Amino acid sequence: QLHNLVERMRQRTALYKKKLAEGDISSPEGSPQAVPEEAKPTAIPSTQASDAQPNEEHYYGALRCKFRKLPLTDYLKRIRLSRSVDSYTDRFYLLWLLLVTIAYNWNCWLIPLRLVFPYQTPDNVHYWFITDIVCDIIYFCDMLLVQPRLQFIRGGEIIVDLNELKRYYRSSTKFQLDLLSVIPFDVFYLFFGFNPIFRANRILKYTSFFEFNHHLESIMDKAYIYRVIRTTGYLLFTLHINTCIYYWASNYEGIGTTKWVYNGEGNKYLRCYYWAVRTLITIGGLPEPQTSFEIVFQLLNFFSGVFVFSSLIGQMRDVIGAATANQNHFRACMDHTIAYMNTYSIPRNVQNRVRTWYDYTWDSQRMLDESDLLENLPSTMQLALAMDMNFNIISKVSLFKGCDMQMIYDMLLRLKSTVYLPGDFVCKKGEIGKEMYIIKQGAVQVLGGPDGTQVLVTLKAGAVFGEISLLAAGGGNRRTANVVAHGFANLLTLDKKTLQEILVHYPDSEKLLMKKARVLLKQKANATEATSPRKGHAFLFPPKKETPKMFKALLGGTGKAGLATLLKLKREQTAQSSHHIFSQTKKSENSEGGEGKGKEYEDKGREPAEKPQDTSKCRASPVTLEETPPPISRAVLLRGATDQSLIISMAPSAEAGEEVLTIEVKEKAKQ
Repeated sequence: QLHNLVERMRQRTALYKKKLAEGDISSPEGSPQAVPEEAKPTAIPSTQASDAQPNEEHYYGALRCKFRKLPLTDYLKRIRLSRSVDSYTDRFYLLWLLLVTIAYNWNCWLIPLRLVFPYQTPDNVHYWFITDIVCDIIYFCDMLLVQPRLQFIRGGEIIVDLNELKRYYRSSTKFQLDLLSVIPFDVFYLFFGFNPIFRANRILKYTSFFEFNHHLESIMDKAYIYRVIRTTGYLLFTLHINTCIYYWASNYEGIGTTKWVYNGEGNKYLRCYYWAVRTLITIGGLPEPQTSFEIVFQLLNFFSGVFVFSSLIGQMRDVIGAATANQNHFRACMDHTIAYMNTYSIPRNVQNRVRTWYDYTWDSQRMLDESDLLENLPSTMQLALAMDMNFNIISKVSLFKGCDMQMIYDMLLRLKSTVYLPGDFVCKKGEIGKEMYIIKQGAVQVLGGPDGTQVLVTLKAGAVFGEISLLAAGGGNRRTANVVAHGFANLLTLDKKTLQEILVHYPDSEKLLMKKARVLLKQKANATEATSPRKGHAFLFPPKKETPKMFKALLGGTGKAGLATLLKLKREQTAQSSHHIFSQTKKSENSEGGEGKGKEYEDKGREPAEKPQDTSKCRASPVTLEETPPPISRAVLLRGATDQSLIISMAPSAEAGEEVLTIEVKEKAKQ
């Protein structure tokens, strides 16, 4: 056996050496390799350093400090664009799109306004011209510097090569629209004056506007708010275009010539905008058109107004419906549950608890079941979300320390979230434990005591309980205490069946968990035994200690036979001791004088038990070995015939397998 033990130890040592050489199997990444230390740069000559110091450092006497001024090349390196840009994650690109969107909206809103209304005059034309130049610079930078660097996916591969990115952008429709939007028709200003109609092609850069909306919605917590604002902006822009068209029609017919056209009073833009609102929304109450041009214009305006307004109203309904879809689903589920409880006459207090559970679940997580949201995601995304939410809690559980990391990942995907109301029993004493609980939010109380209402301990967020029942078999998986939710508690549960399905693929982790479970069960048993109360005789006579294993080994293989041999030897030793005491008593009687010298000894074969004994005259001998309670049964042995009779008895002791020897001395009555 010793040879086998040594051989197994060698095999285990070799196995762990191999694991250390290959790296930790539970870690998806290899161990970091040692990197040789780079050679230190050579020292700069003192003369060169002294020449460079005045250029890099400047002393300010008022502040009494020195500031290091970075050279221009460092600034250029910092603001230099990367060779490729990820349009989905790069926040710099989102800010750039915001700048492009502002320039685009400037052109969309103000080019029609400047074209129709007389707001561009020779006195302020240079301000308009400077603003147009700034917008054109933004357009050119976007087309030449930013858009050719955007990454794209081809055949599942992310392309980051700059030449490939340029070719892809130049072959796209987006490049064609961007190119058309920056064609400098402004050169016709030299021949026809500053007419905004030559900048109408700037409106073609609409792809950047919609791209900005898409990226902004993807990073907002409440994207429906921006969708409502954007839809409202569409409506206002449509009214703005209709305002410009109405003023152009009024100017074409002649301002103030008929009741239908603008009469030229008040603010031009506000009066025309008011007319456009009443026309598109079909409020009515407007003057009737007089000429054929006015009638045709009004008919087209009504048709377009009905189409545009109905489209915007439908889009607004979709936006609001999508924003409240989850809440509508929650209300529907709650209404169905209440109808079910009313149908079967469920008690009112139970119905109130169900309503409370629905309200708290919705207020805390805005959904009834998180699994419905995660099931549409791929497993990698589910794992990423589960790790971000629950990995810190699972890593603190001592039961799972040292297990395979992939097993921990699989377990994270199987955790279920459950909400308990105040006073709900999470588990009860004596029931079969099938789950392990991890407190994600809230607190629970462990109850005990004689009546089961004493709070033993309060567990808060991050605590774990029930892990012993997860791996225990037989009677070890019964709950030992009542656990009640103290307030609203959100617990993560892992049932035994799910854990067994996971451990099938990780035998090493299963062995480790079983070993830890046995240790925890042993500690639990020792703690229960140490704190168990003792009453009555159990308190007076403590339980006998277990026979040491070494002593059992010395008794022999059978155990019971060796113990019987020791008991037999003990009895023989006791008999010899009693015979020695009897002989000492006889010698003392022979040395004494008196009446006892002439008397004959009693016959040895005589039975003293046949004579009635006066127990009132009996006295205990001073040589009694041990005092015990009156024995249940006695084996009486009489030796010799003297004035004093010795009664030797054996009685069973309180400890099993032992007997007590008692010697009584009885004197003869004088005649």
